[in-house]
Amino acid sequence: NSPCSVDATMPGLLLGDEFPNFEADTTIGRIKFHDFLGSSWGILFSHPKDFTPVCTTELARAAKISSEFKKRDVKMIALSIDSVEDHHNWSKDVMAFNSEADNALPFPIIADDKRVLSVQLGMLDPDEKDKDGMPLTARCVFVIGPDKRMKLSILYPATTGRNFDELLRVIDSLQLTAQKKVATPVDWKPGEKVMVIPSLSEAEAAALFPSGVTTKEMPSGKKYLRYTKL
Repeated sequence: NSPCSVDATMPGLLLGDEFPNFEADTTIGRIKFHDFLGSSWGILFSHPKDFTPVCTTELARAAKISSEFKKRDVKMIALSIDSVEDHHNWSKDVMAFNSEADNALPFPIIADDKRVLSVQLGMLDPDEKDKDGMPLTARCVFVIGPDKRMKLSILYPATTGRNFDELLRVIDSLQLTAQKKVATPVDWKPGEKVMVIPSLSEAEAAALFPSGVTTKEMPSGKKYLRYTKL
């Protein structure tokens, strides 16, 4: 059996698609992805290779702020193209980077040494290759909702590290907009004003947002920039 199995007919994932319920070997044993998530949100982030500099800084940052993801009921899981044994050894380096050598990495890492998931989920970076000429995994981020559908997908090249503070900000927006009929404007942070979605009438907006709705006047005369404070 291969270490990971996923429906070979699965097309490229799009926003709103159900995330595949793959099985994989990880640092906490073999998992079935939907069972691992349970009723929680999830974030899956991939790494090009174990024992590499940028990946180590990313995992260390993810570990340092893992309590922030837990606070938001988001289960974290990483993926790299090496073995479970390598992942365990690498995890020690990651925690030592955080000056927490005695603590365990607070989330599992998927072993994708056969690159099965990397291929199926479109994670490979054609421009970055290992010493054997095999493509490395790009830095993918998938956020999955409690309904097991993909809510966010970001793809970075192997050479560019991610910003995990931005990932928390995005999750705050996703969770807020899943519950309220609002959207979050550019550079939004929790606690700031949000925008009323265009499909709501003035009467519906007034009923839903008792704190009031303000409309920014524009040269077009169209009243589409409507703000409210939640």
